[in-house]
Amino acid sequence: MELARASRLQRWLGAALSAIVVGATITTLGGCAATPPTGQQESVQSSSNASEATLASWRDGAARQAIVKFVADVTQQGSPNYVPPAERIAVFDNDGTLWSEQPLYFQFFFLLDQVKAAAPSHPEWKNNPAFKALMANDMAGVMREEKRLLPLITTANSGMTVDEYDRTIRAWLETARHPKFNRRYTDLVFQPQLELLSYLRANGFKTYIVSGGTIEFMRPWSERVYGIPPEQVVGSTQSVTYEVRNGQPVLVRGPRLDFIDDGPGKPVGIYRQIGRRPIMAVGNSDGDLQMLQYTMAGTGSRLAVLVHHDDAEREFAYDRQSKIGRLDKALDEATTRGWTVISMKQDWSRIYPAAQP
Repeated sequence: MELARASRLQRWLGAALSAIVVGATITTLGGCAATPPTGQQESVQSSSNASEATLASWRDGAARQAIVKFVADVTQQGSPNYVPPAERIAVFDNDGTLWSEQPLYFQFFFLLDQVKAAAPSHPEWKNNPAFKALMANDMAGVMREEKRLLPLITTANSGMTVDEYDRTIRAWLETARHPKFNRRYTDLVFQPQLELLSYLRANGFKTYIVSGGTIEFMRPWSERVYGIPPEQVVGSTQSVTYEVRNGQPVLVRGPRLDFIDDGPGKPVGIYRQIGRRPIMAVGNSDGDLQMLQYTMAGTGSRLAVLVHHDDAEREFAYDRQSKIGRLDKALDEATTRGWTVISMKQDWSRIYPAAQP
């Protein structure tokens, strides 16, 4: 089992590293790039009152109409498809669905920065070819040495208490900037999705994140950014043990993954943590396919939604051939089964909220 987990994590690592090499705009990990292209500076804030200008950043196309019709159908008393509030569960993938994921999963930028931060405590790393390549910003070299990099990532992101790790994540998110847009990563959430989350909650839905990212990385900021509390975040998990340090009980991060919440793992995570089959699922890649299939296999009115990244000017354009967030099999199934596909270019009048100081 551990070998299978390690192999899967290694494939994820390899895809991520390949994306760095392919992404010509990347010059430094976590670094800054040029000013966002024209049209990238957005002018709308998320509204805490979903009754005001509901779904304001959604153009009146087929995707918006499908969502509004579905919500009306399951919330209207007397409707044959009425769903009681306790059963109105909507699940959202995070990377590529609620915020951007190119040219690299944002958590991976953090993991690599953790390796750099931990380097002074590990002088033995200086002879590691992967570490040498990372410090030289030689991403092609890093990719060639990915097997030697994985133990460094594991070491740099374990051994501390969960509270210490939480503070590290919060501090990193305040200072790190996206290499293309030169904005904080939590600024690169999708404004239309913020509106959709508010709209669903205003109509009695409980909204969950179901992501391949780790719960430790997402929980520190999910409530502030999305309005989704930490107990409603389902994700991959790392081993944690109870210890007493300096007379205080603490939880300490271990060096291995307990559970990978991606692909077929997503329905398992939903079953374990939520305990109800969702009636709505939103994703953007083949890693979300099983979550959408599981959602749609239930009875009654249901909605499966895919976000298609087809806006190279305001965000990124990618699908079937992408190493990050590949949308291939799920796109075919959406066509076959009549699932709702959101065109970012056609269906969203804006992508990101206004830049914050």
